[in-house]
Amino acid sequence: MNLIELYQAMGLIAKAIGVVLVIMSMWSFGVAIERIYTFTQARKQSKLYAPQVAKHLKEGRLKDAIAVSTSKNYRYSHLAKVVLAGLQEYQFQQESGGTLSREDLLDTVRRAIQRASALTASDLKKGVAALATIGSTAPFVGLLGTVIGIITAFQGIAATGSGGIGAVSAGIAEALVETALGLVVAIPAVWFYNYLSGRIEYFNVEMDNSSSELVDYFIKKTAA
Repeated sequence: MNLIELYQAMGLIAKAIGVVLVIMSMWSFGVAIERIYTFTQARKQSKLYAPQVAKHLKEGRLKDAIAVSTSKNYRYSHLAKVVLAGLQEYQFQQESGGTLSREDLLDTVRRAIQRASALTASDLKKGVAALATIGSTAPFVGLLGTVIGIITAFQGIAATGSGGIGAVSAGIAEALVETALGLVVAIPAVWFYNYLSGRIEYFNVEMDNSSSELVDYFIKKTAA
């Protein structure tokens, strides 16, 4: 029997489990495609953003650096989000009269950067946890379908009174399709999860480095 005939021969519960596995597969591929696109754009835009903002800061043009950071051309850039938080906080404190001491000012900027880094990291992880869930549970969902299929096959044997291999082979084949489908769903999900987790870790390192460089810049600026 081909897959269509196997599906048609399945019981209602087995069909429902098969549909659930198909939905899980579509969900995992949808999340993976969206995250890969977002991460690719973030990397490209950050490579263009970093030298521009560094040039403005080196020349002391804080407002120009903020303008670049808020540009729609860098809306996917994780570095722009983190650096922008520090720049805006520093500008706000300066425009409010500069009542804070140097150490308090730097601590305020650090906290703003940390908050932005945490929010950006959380945004980067959006949907990735679903891949881990699908990768870990899809084999068990498929196994559930297999168990139900085997139970149904043995119930058929009991009803007909025939116990030959020919009587159970079709039922076992139908049941094992669920396990195979569960593995087909789980394996790509695990691959996507590991790949995206590595990219997120790389982005976190980049944000930490940019944060440190920005704080060092403000340290030198306030010391001058």
